[in-house]
Amino acid sequence: MQRWPEQARIIALLAVAIVSQAASNVLLSHGMKHVAGVEQADAETWLSVLLQAVRSPSILLGMGFLIIFFVLFATALSLADLSFVVPAISAEVVLNVAFADYFLNETVSSTRWIGAVLISIGVILVLWSSPRTFGLAGDRPYAVDEVGR
Repeated sequence: MQRWPEQARIIALLAVAIVSQAASNVLLSHGMKHVAGVEQADAETWLSVLLQAVRSPSILLGMGFLIIFFVLFATALSLADLSFVVPAISAEVVLNVAFADYFLNETVSSTRWIGAVLISIGVILVLWSSPRTFGLAGDRPYAVDEVGR
């Protein structure tokens, strides 16, 4: 019971990271579709597209959310097992499908929705994993240096 506040904190941290990454993906997708348009980007237009991209508010905001995600992800890795954090972050895939449908008006097939549901089931299984998942490296029975000895 003593670990619940730490677990709740890590799960909240991951939830904010997941939303940040999904928001980043929507903003970057929207911005790049606006910047690049429907034309093919060949060698002559790459510089023009790059310059437009770095001035696009959607792309800059998307990059900001991506930085927030990375900081939260790195923090989560310092507090919980990699085998917990990475699958939990996979919930972002489900949120991306929903965001693409809602914010970008993309047509999302039933097959994609079924895939998103299957990913959700996997994320739930990971969240139900053992309490040993949480805690600082010093709390573990082995250190990174000892792995493989």
